[in-house]
Amino acid sequence: MKLKTKLTLGVGLLFVLIVLLSVIGSVYINKLKSDTEKILTANYNSIEFSKNMLLALDKIETDSAVAVKDFQKNSVLQEKNLTEFGEKEATQNLNLHFKNYLLQPTAEKEKLIREDLVTIMSLNMKGIERKSDIAIITAGNATFWIVSLGTVCFLIAFVLLFNLPQTIAEPISQLTASIRQIANKNYNERVYFKGSEEFSDLANSFNVMAEKLQEYESSSLSEQLMDKKRIETLVNNMHDAVIGLDENNFIYMINDEALKITGLNKDDIIGKTAHEVAITNDLIRELLKNADQNNEEPIKIVSDNKENYFDQDIIPINIVKTGEREKKYIGRVILLRNITPFKELDFAKTNFIATISHELKTPISAIKMGVQLLENQKFGDLNEQQQELLKSINEDGQRLLDITGELLNLSQVETGNIRLTIENCQPKEIVAAAIKNVEKLAEQKNISMMSQFLIDDQDLVMADFDKTVWVMNNFLSNAIKHSFQDESIRIVVEKADEKIRFSITDTGKGIDEKYHRQVFDRYFQVPGEHQNGTGLGLAISKNFIEKQHGEIGVKSSLNQGSTFYFSLPLV
Repeated sequence: MKLKTKLTLGVGLLFVLIVLLSVIGSVYINKLKSDTEKILTANYNSIEFSKNMLLALDKIETDSAVAVKDFQKNSVLQEKNLTEFGEKEATQNLNLHFKNYLLQPTAEKEKLIREDLVTIMSLNMKGIERKSDIAIITAGNATFWIVSLGTVCFLIAFVLLFNLPQTIAEPISQLTASIRQIANKNYNERVYFKGSEEFSDLANSFNVMAEKLQEYESSSLSEQLMDKKRIETLVNNMHDAVIGLDENNFIYMINDEALKITGLNKDDIIGKTAHEVAITNDLIRELLKNADQNNEEPIKIVSDNKENYFDQDIIPINIVKTGEREKKYIGRVILLRNITPFKELDFAKTNFIATISHELKTPISAIKMGVQLLENQKFGDLNEQQQELLKSINEDGQRLLDITGELLNLSQVETGNIRLTIENCQPKEIVAAAIKNVEKLAEQKNISMMSQFLIDDQDLVMADFDKTVWVMNNFLSNAIKHSFQDESIRIVVEKADEKIRFSITDTGKGIDEKYHRQVFDRYFQVPGEHQNGTGLGLAISKNFIEKQHGEIGVKSSLNQGSTFYFSLPLV
């Protein structure tokens, strides 16, 4: 709890109790005053009036006129001051007896008057006693509450008196002693306060200061300069280009490899912003643009009449300062990795694959033609074993032919030499051609293919007919492979914005969502499935569709089947 809160609660409670004590005291004093006034104004006056009437009665015989007048005067006053039970009847009897006495004075009638006056005086004396008792009780209650509240106030004041100074003075004394230790360069000193949040925050701030002082004390300028030299030497000897930018995009570091690539002079750029340098340097401008857009494509740089390829990596620098907890961004490092040797190997691999695929395609086609000739009964009958052997050779030859076709397509994709013949195509013709190519494959598993066209007959797409049929053929082949026996595959062609979407839905095992982004990567195959393909079909399909300014994707869940789709621009 905060010290301010403790003080507010303690002093506030004491203030409330003092106010309450004052209110209770005032209430009981007013009540006692009221009880006293009632005795004085009511009972005491009645006794005084009765006494005056007795004196007047004693003087009637000597001074009759004056005594009667005094008696009647006090009798009237008594009638206006009736406060006790039975006093009214006694006063009425007194007046009646006095009238009778005036008509014919006798000792007997005088006696009755005196008895009435004694009764009135007795009633008021009892009233005085009763009201005195009430006043005594009121005084007792007042004494109890005033003493009780006074005791509580005393206890609270006592607790504040002995605890509050210690609560404030002890942390201040401890902090003062710790400050003296810091002044004596004992930076290991730490302060720990328990209780109020204010002193805890003060202790944390003091400890942060001590940590920073300890950090600064433990390092020297010469050591820092030596560490800086080591880092600069290490960065300058890296084969990768390194450019360091601070949080305000000022260039504070650049190694020799980066200077060589950019053609810049170190003294001319250190301390300048990257945007200032980018005005006169195309490469820096390209690096900044890629840094903002996160371009994954390699950067091609021509140096010494040779094409060089670099992968750009942006590394943000976030640090946690001493004594703090949150990370703070202080800049970034642009790293250029030279991948030219790997790119050259990739080109060589692509050319090798293209050459081998092209060279293999001819003999494989010849083998298939020979198999077809052998299957022709004009050249003689074959026994059952020979027919099975030819069937196996034909299937293997077709598989090899498909693989070489995919490798040829892949080589076109990698070299960027995809030759497209874009024309207005009828979607129904694309679907019909693809279905015809896989009919025999579907018949082997008794799988039916249902087509649904949610477009008009005059709707056309801008596409390369053969490449698009190849993509749909690939989708249908995969759907047949992964569908169960006697199932069906659904083909839907529909409009989506300004494009025509082709969707192929199967009822197979489905694909986990975590693999959706990877299924279109080269050589990727979903783990746990037995595959006899190359893992290139979907990657090539993606390139074919995107080169035609289309989109490709998949929707699937485990045990829910899969839907592969692609969209092409509407004419």
